[in-house]
Amino acid sequence: MSDKMLKFVNIGQQNPPKRSIDERNKDFNEIYKEFIDEKAKTQSSRCSQCGVPFCQVHCPLSNNIPDWLKLTAEGRLEEAYKLSQSTNNMPEVCGRICPQDRLCEGNCVIEQSGHGTVTIGSVEKFLTETAWENNWIKPIDVKKEINQSIGIIGAGPAGLACAEELRKKNYKVTVYDRYDRAGGLLIYGIPNFKLEKHVVLRRIKYLKDSGIEFVNNFEVGKDKSFQELKEKHDAILIATGVYKAREIDLPGSDLGNIFPAMDFLTASNKKGLGDKVDLFDNGVLNAEGKDVVVIGGGDTAMDCVRTSVRQNANSVKCLYRRDKENMPGSAREVVNAEEEGVEFIWLSSPKEFMGKNKVEIVKASKMKLGEPDESGRRKPIEEKDSDFEIKADLVIKALGFDPENLPKLFGDINLQVSRWGTIKADFDTMETTIPGVFAAGDIVRGASLVVWAIKDGRDASENIDKFLKDKIQLNQKVA
Repeated sequence: MSDKMLKFVNIGQQNPPKRSIDERNKDFNEIYKEFIDEKAKTQSSRCSQCGVPFCQVHCPLSNNIPDWLKLTAEGRLEEAYKLSQSTNNMPEVCGRICPQDRLCEGNCVIEQSGHGTVTIGSVEKFLTETAWENNWIKPIDVKKEINQSIGIIGAGPAGLACAEELRKKNYKVTVYDRYDRAGGLLIYGIPNFKLEKHVVLRRIKYLKDSGIEFVNNFEVGKDKSFQELKEKHDAILIATGVYKAREIDLPGSDLGNIFPAMDFLTASNKKGLGDKVDLFDNGVLNAEGKDVVVIGGGDTAMDCVRTSVRQNANSVKCLYRRDKENMPGSAREVVNAEEEGVEFIWLSSPKEFMGKNKVEIVKASKMKLGEPDESGRRKPIEEKDSDFEIKADLVIKALGFDPENLPKLFGDINLQVSRWGTIKADFDTMETTIPGVFAAGDIVRGASLVVWAIKDGRDASENIDKFLKDKIQLNQKVA
C-alpha cells in the first residue's frame, strides 16, 4: 500500500472553508469554497483503505471511494476522476448535494473510531471540477449508431443518467420534459447555494454534444399522446419524478400567502436564471420583509428556510412536529440553517391558519414523542392545552411529494400504479405493465435522493439494452 495513505492518525479532518455567514446570507452562491490541490490530496491521504469499505457499501452507486481517494493522494487526478465517474454520471452534483453525513461519510471507519471522517464529498467535487477545468471530459464518441431509439420522459437525474448510459451503448436517445430547461429538481428545486445552475447546464450541454436530443416544453398526453411516443421509439423510460405537493388539511388552508414549497423554490430559481417571474416581482412569492413560517423537517424545508433568509425575510421559523434527532433532513443542512439565523421550533405542529384574506397567524400546538409508528420513528402526540401562535405573512408547506396521476395524464389505463400512485415496475427488469415501457427513479420508489435516481437510471439503461437486444434476436428467429 502507498505510504501516502493512512494519515488519519496525524492529520485532522478538514472541509473546504465556508464563506462567512454575513457574506453568504447576501447572495445565492455556494457556501463552500473549493479545495485547493494540496488540501484535497492531504485530506484524501487520511483514508484508512479498509478491507471492507463501508463508505462504498453505503453509497447507492457503490462508488469506488477508497481507490479514487488513493489516486488523489498520489496526485493522479485524471485517473481518480475517471474512476469516480465510471460509476456516477454526475459526481460534481453528488459531491455537492448528497447527504454524505448519512451515507458515505457517516459510515467512514475512521469517523466511527473518533478521528473524523474523510471529506469524501468535497474531494469528489474537487476531482470533477478539476476534470472540467482541464478538459478531461469529452462528449461521447459514437462510432456506429444503432438504428433503435429510446424515448425518455423526464429530464431529471434518473432520465439523464439513463440517457447517457444508453448513448454510450450507441443508441439514439430523445429526452422529453415539460419544463423549458432540462435538469428537473436539479434546476428548479435545489437552490443555488447548494448547487449553482451552471453546474447542471454544463452537464446538459455535454449530453447534447454527445448526440442526445432534448425536447423541452413537452407534455405527454397534450403535445403528443403516449401511444404516439410508443410507436415512435423502440423502448420508453418513464422518469418523471414526483412533483405533486402533499397538502395539509387545516382550517384556513384557503387563505392567501400559503404556498407549496416547489412554487416558492421554482420562482426563486427561475429568478436566479434571469427569467421574468411575475409572482416574484410583485412580491407574492418573495420573502423580503415578511415573517416566514416553513412547515416540515426535510431537505426541502431546509432549502425553503435558507432561501427565505437570502431574500431578506424579516424572520424565518421552521415548524417541525418531531425533535431535531428525528428529523428526516440532513443534519449538515440544519446546522447551516441555524448558522444563517433560522429559528427552529421543534416538537410543534400547526393546527390552524388565521387571518382575514391572507394568513396572519399560524396557530400551533406542542407535541411529545410516543411509541414508534410503522416507519420505526416515534409518533408525535399533541400535548394538552399547549396551543401557541406565530406571526406569519408567508407560510410554505414542505411536507413532501406524491406522484401525479400518470395513467390519466398519459391517457393509458394499462399503465398500472401502486396504492401510493407510484408506477408498478418489475423489481428485476424495471419494466412496467406495458411491454417495452420501463420506469425509474422517484416515480417508482417515491420521493428520494438524487443519488438513488442516478442509480435507478443506470440500472434502467442495462435493462433497456437487454430488452432491445432480445427483441432483435427474437425478430431474427422469426425471420
